[in-house]
Amino acid sequence: MNNLKRNNVQVTGEGGPVLIYGNGFGCNQTMWDRITPAFSTTHTQVLFDYVGTGQSDLQAFDEKRYAQLEGYAQDLLDVCDALDLTNGVTFVGHSVSCSIGLLACLKRPALFKQLVLLGPSPCFLNLPPHYLGGFEREDLEGLLALMDQNYMGWASTLAPVIAGEAQGGVYANALEKSFCSTDPVAARLFAQATFFSDIREDLCKITHPCLVLQHLHDALAPLGVGDFFHQQLVGSTLKVLDVVGHCAHMSNHLLVIEAMQDYFSRPLSD
Repeated sequence: MNNLKRNNVQVTGEGGPVLIYGNGFGCNQTMWDRITPAFSTTHTQVLFDYVGTGQSDLQAFDEKRYAQLEGYAQDLLDVCDALDLTNGVTFVGHSVSCSIGLLACLKRPALFKQLVLLGPSPCFLNLPPHYLGGFEREDLEGLLALMDQNYMGWASTLAPVIAGEAQGGVYANALEKSFCSTDPVAARLFAQATFFSDIREDLCKITHPCLVLQHLHDALAPLGVGDFFHQQLVGSTLKVLDVVGHCAHMSNHLLVIEAMQDYFSRPLSD
């Protein structure tokens, strides 16, 4: 199967370093529409949808493969292979895509130059006393149960929490629309993989430069989670964005662009 079509790959730019963007759970590549114009003349930009999301080929969805984050990491690697990318790639990931990008980086380290991680969380569970991811297991199990019982109700409930604004807000509506356009079976499996994954032990294996962008008020990834990421990723840079919600690339895109441009302008050893 043509992986460019399978993952709805879109490439813009005619040269320069490669930026490839990975979406958060329930989202699609259009969520980056406010970021990409800032890099249109300096980078080649690659946008794609994981199988089961956005405009990807749903017929390619395999429940066994996509029950684990490694399946989505393979999508990322497949897209790079289809574009003949072998090195120098900067991965920009949001939310669970941060974990997906790191897993891909571990599998194919020579492919990546650096990573930008927006709102990352290696584990969403509270596992006291050493780690607080933000959620009790019963809360996440209840969220999945709501998906099973009332998918539309789940979407309208979760979208404002992620957006950090009241129901009916611009970004909450955009997220709810994205959730509702995603196949419920694929979304349920991706949710399970997202909310119950735990890559904490993998972070110390990463040697690539990483920019960690943490939201100041984030119901999904509290400040302590960003600190944990920063401490575990050797040589990473942490920047806290004065943002409410989990989607600064949508709600406060100028802050994200500024942070990325500043980071890209520094020597990699900085």
